[in-house]
Amino acid sequence: MAPELVTTRLFDFRREEVYAAFSDPSALAAWWGPLGFSNTFQTFDFRPGGVWRFVMHAPDGSASEHECVFLELVAPERIVFRHLRAVHEYQATVTLAEQGAGTSLVWRMVFDSVEEYERVKPFVLTANEQNLDRLQAYLEGSHDTGDTEDGLIVK
Repeated sequence: MAPELVTTRLFDFRREEVYAAFSDPSALAAWWGPLGFSNTFQTFDFRPGGVWRFVMHAPDGSASEHECVFLELVAPERIVFRHLRAVHEYQATVTLAEQGAGTSLVWRMVFDSVEEYERVKPFVLTANEQNLDRLQAYLEGSHDTGDTEDGLIVK
């Protein structure tokens, strides 16, 4: 069985709202990444087979290029993408389920090797929690997501 990391969160928002925060590039750029990071989106083609390329800017001024391919999109239930390069490679499945008036989010990251999993595990769990904290702030409308600068969308 492939090694995986799972992060869960309950949001007091409808799953359509949570899904929209992933599918709208302006929204996603505003909250994506750990605390203090910002993004420059170069390509965001939100459809199965579509490519998402972006540069993630760290608080220390460094930047890393990322590339993902969307594999499966089922609004408003599931987003599956393959992260292809940069810091780590994995396949992510984000599942959104109704829970009362809110949404249960399960973020599952499956790694190709135990070595890759062990290498990223120390920082990915914390980074995922910060990422979801920023999503929560975005959904609450505060838009104080911890960015060092606003995300920029380039199409």
